[in-house]
Amino acid sequence: MRTRLASFATLIACAGLGASVAQAAAPSSVRVTAAVDRVVVPLMRQRHIPGMAVGVLAAGRSYVLNYGVASTASGAPVDDATLFEVGSVTKILTATLAAWAVARHRLNLDAPVQRYVPRLRGSAFGQVTVLELGTYTPGGLPLQVPDGVRDRAQLLAYLRAWKPACAPGSCRTYSNIATGMLGAAAAQSLGLPFAQAMQGRLLPALGMRHSWLRVPAGERPHYALGTTQDGKPIRMQRGELADEAYGLRTTAGDLLHLLRLNLDGRDLAPDLREALELTRTGHVRAGVLTQDLVWEQVPYPATLPTLLEANSMRMILDAVPAARIDPPARPTPDAWIDKTGATNGFSAYVAMVPRLGVGIVLLANRNIPIGAQVRAAYAIVGDLKAVEVPR
Repeated sequence: MRTRLASFATLIACAGLGASVAQAAAPSSVRVTAAVDRVVVPLMRQRHIPGMAVGVLAAGRSYVLNYGVASTASGAPVDDATLFEVGSVTKILTATLAAWAVARHRLNLDAPVQRYVPRLRGSAFGQVTVLELGTYTPGGLPLQVPDGVRDRAQLLAYLRAWKPACAPGSCRTYSNIATGMLGAAAAQSLGLPFAQAMQGRLLPALGMRHSWLRVPAGERPHYALGTTQDGKPIRMQRGELADEAYGLRTTAGDLLHLLRLNLDGRDLAPDLREALELTRTGHVRAGVLTQDLVWEQVPYPATLPTLLEANSMRMILDAVPAARIDPPARPTPDAWIDKTGATNGFSAYVAMVPRLGVGIVLLANRNIPIGAQVRAAYAIVGDLKAVEVPR
């Protein structure tokens, strides 16, 4: 399989600015490329992945490495403009929107959701707090929106009838509905439809200019084609709460820029800096992980078995006993912080280790096991610790 280092990009970490790309052939870029090649090339062969984009942040430098094809139909190569479906990585941005609303004194994490969604007033779901939505602890929501729910009115009717399976705050159940309603509450607090709040306000403020809830016509040639398990082409079918929970299409460069802002937000506006810090604040302990506002973390140094357990199907599908961290744990550099995402034809994984100044983005146009992504990221980070990148 041919691989290419498409660009060596230094991303400017300030609100309102996108990526400034400078070509370079420094030895450090060669060494980073080799570290990624050692992991990604065999992964693509083993998992039959048509194309991948890998973002690496190390010692203040940002790299985007592109592999394979964006579409098996056209044979178009993956490049810096290729848009991938990132599934639940979308939730990071939804949490950031909610945290931004908190920083602007529009949203209260400890308030019941019925304050922001009045049609839920008087229901058990209406009493759930905004924070419980953001930490998957409202009391046992299912992973997916039920098949029969096709619009917002049906969703609200379902939620009005919902009854918790455990006491709110006592169990963690990963859920698109929880994050979706977090986004709905945040948007309502800002007085905007969610898509407008995200696409029109937050993404531009973060400098993420190649990220879309609806891919515009001019960007569609860059939209990668996903691949099913039996090798057929596929793209995401949208459902209720897609925008809030799993609907983002973006580039490795944009996600790398987001990681950079999280690792060093000094040039951000104060409210955005506060918002990013809030998303990395620990609120709940569940199993081996600390649940932040959507972000998840384990202490660093982290062992591979611990990371695999934190990102296991048990943590996605099962109810796990949870305990509130009071007071919340402020962001720490000694953590492996990550988020997985997938649609039927795509996979995404993002991780950062503040102590190392390292960030990783893995995007693929095939749905591959989460464990394979975690192993890949862990191996790359292990190699990067030995890579000397000039500041």
